[in-house]
Amino acid sequence: MRVDTKDICTIIAYLIGVKKHIIMECFDSECHDLIEQLSQDKDATVIRYLCKLRTVLMQKFKKTDDAMRYDLQNINKIEWYDHDNIKQLEKCGFEIVKVNYRSEKYALDFTKLIHENIDKCQKLFPDWVNWEYIKDLFIIPSYTKKDVLKKEFEKYMGNIEYYPFQMYIHWKPTDCGSIIYSDGKFLNTIYQMHGDFFTDTSKFKDAHEETKNNIYDFINDSYKTAIAVDCENSDVYKLYGVLKNLNQDELTKIEKIVLYDDYHTNSGWDWIYKFTKIPVEHIEVERVTDQKSLVDIKMTAGVCKDYYENGISSFIIVSSDSDYWGLISSLPNANFLVMYEYSKCGQAIKNALAERGIYYCSIDDFCTGNIEELKKAVLLNILEKYLPDLLYLNAKELVQHIYQEARIEASEREIQNFYNKYIKTLRLKIDDNGTVGIEVMR
Repeated sequence: MRVDTKDICTIIAYLIGVKKHIIMECFDSECHDLIEQLSQDKDATVIRYLCKLRTVLMQKFKKTDDAMRYDLQNINKIEWYDHDNIKQLEKCGFEIVKVNYRSEKYALDFTKLIHENIDKCQKLFPDWVNWEYIKDLFIIPSYTKKDVLKKEFEKYMGNIEYYPFQMYIHWKPTDCGSIIYSDGKFLNTIYQMHGDFFTDTSKFKDAHEETKNNIYDFINDSYKTAIAVDCENSDVYKLYGVLKNLNQDELTKIEKIVLYDDYHTNSGWDWIYKFTKIPVEHIEVERVTDQKSLVDIKMTAGVCKDYYENGISSFIIVSSDSDYWGLISSLPNANFLVMYEYSKCGQAIKNALAERGIYYCSIDDFCTGNIEELKKAVLLNILEKYLPDLLYLNAKELVQHIYQEARIEASEREIQNFYNKYIKTLRLKIDDNGTVGIEVMR
C-alpha cells in the first residue's frame, strides 16, 4: 500500500495564504521544515502576503470600501487586514498603501502585483510539474477589462465553500473535496482543468508508514547496520528516493552504504555520497573479461568481511538478483532486509525470503518526485562533459543523449524544461587569461 505525498500541496497552501497552524494540522508535522524553508524565501512570502490581501479584500469588499469612503481609513488601519504583512511587503519595495483609493483599485493593484511576481515562485516546484497549470491558479486573465474582476468576485463569494480553506484561487469551483488534500488529488485536478492527465504516480506516491516503520525497527533492533547495494541490479534514482523519504534521524544509525559497482553502470552512483549523510563506500569492480561481471562475487565477499571482521550484524541488501540468496543462506546468524524492484524480482525469491522470515519491500514504492537535486547533478555533469564539442553538436539531440546516458526516464515536458533552462541558456565565458569557454547557468 502506498500513500500520496503532500509537499506540493503544502507549497500551494502556503502561497495562497492558508494559516501556518492549519497547514501543519492538515498535512501533519512532517511539513514543518518545508514551511520554515518557504518562510525564509522572499518570493514565496511576497506571493503569500499578496494572496492573503486579495482574499481578505474579496471577503470584505464592501466593508473595506465603506471604511475608506465614510471613515477615511486605509487598509493599513482597517482591523481585518494583517498590518504586519503590509509592512513586510513595503519593506520589500512594494507600494501597497495608496491615498484616495477604494476597494476596486486595490483589487486591481493586488492582482497586478501577483501577475508580476508569480513567475519567481516557479523555482519552488519540480520541473516535472507543468508550471503554467499552477500559475493559472494565481493569475486572472484580462483582469483589467471591465467586469472581469467583478465576475471573479461574484464567483468566489457564491461558491466560497469550494475554495481551499476559503482562500481565493483562479479556478472553476467544483464540489470535489479539497483540491489540496494531497499531491495526487491536486495534480489530477489541475491537469484535468486543462484537458490533460497526470499519469506518473511515482512522483507523488510514497511507501506506507508501515513499510517505513518495519525498516526503522530493523535498524533499531540491530547492533550495527550497513546497506549493501548491487549497482548492476538497482536503480540509483529509486534508491535515492528511499533514502530521501525515510526519517533522516533513523538513517543516521546506519553505519555505512557500500556500493558495489561496475564501470558499465549508471554514472549517478558517483553522486550518491553528496546527497546523503550516511558514509558511502563506492567499490568499482574490475572485469577480467568484458562478458563477465564480478559484482555479485565482490559484494558477497564484502558482506562476509563486514560481518566477521567489522562487527556489522545486519544488512539491508538492495538488489533484485536471486543470486544473493546464496549469500543470505550462508550467514544464518546475520540479519537481513531486502529491497528489490518489481520488474526485476521473481516470486520464487520472495517466497524464500518469507519462509526465512526476512522482511522485504520494493524501492519502487518510494516517492521519486523530490529527488530532483540528484538528477540535476548527474545531468549537468554529463552536459559539462560535452561542452568542448558543443559547437559541433545538435542541441536537441544532445539533451536526448544526456538523459539516455544518465538513464533517467522523463516526460517530454521534463526534457524540454531542462533544454530551456540549461541548454538554451549556455553562454560564453572568458577567464583571466583570456581563455574562452562555455558556462552552464545553474
